[in-house]
Amino acid sequence: MTLGYIVTTGRGASDRLLARAAAALEAEGLRLAGAVQDNIALAPDRACRMELRLLGGGGRVCISHDRGAGARGCRLDSDGLERAVMVAAAGLDAGADLLIVNKIGKQELAGHGFAPLLVTALERGTAVLTSVNTAALDAFHAYAGDFAEPVAPELPAILAWARTQAATGETGMAMRR
Repeated sequence: MTLGYIVTTGRGASDRLLARAAAALEAEGLRLAGAVQDNIALAPDRACRMELRLLGGGGRVCISHDRGAGARGCRLDSDGLERAVMVAAAGLDAGADLLIVNKIGKQELAGHGFAPLLVTALERGTAVLTSVNTAALDAFHAYAGDFAEPVAPELPAILAWARTQAATGETGMAMRR
């Protein structure tokens, strides 16, 4: 199994693309685990609210702190992120065809957040789809090694990759037929 990743330009482009891909794959009947991110605009002088839509019917969880107007620095709510990971782990345990992780960020590169679940998915033969920021690509490649496979950041390419991975995975569609 592989760890497919997309790289896009533009704020929120990867989030929107992965959300569209997840919706299309769910509509096709693939069982997904993981999360896609929605960035909800607030006031012009405030950073957006970051929410994860938990795939597989798991609801939503906020993963950002509102630190006020003009605040700088990390605003990740690591407790919210860990709640999302727990729901994703349950989806993976239930036999997901594919794990989608909104992005490989600082938490994952440091071994936290979704990082342990990525390893579990790959060990079980379940492919993982994620996004990587261009600034984190070198660290991501050092982290992922030979498991990393670039996927063109276009909806048809992502869907084709995901269908192929799900059909050949140990827990994928081919095994249920």
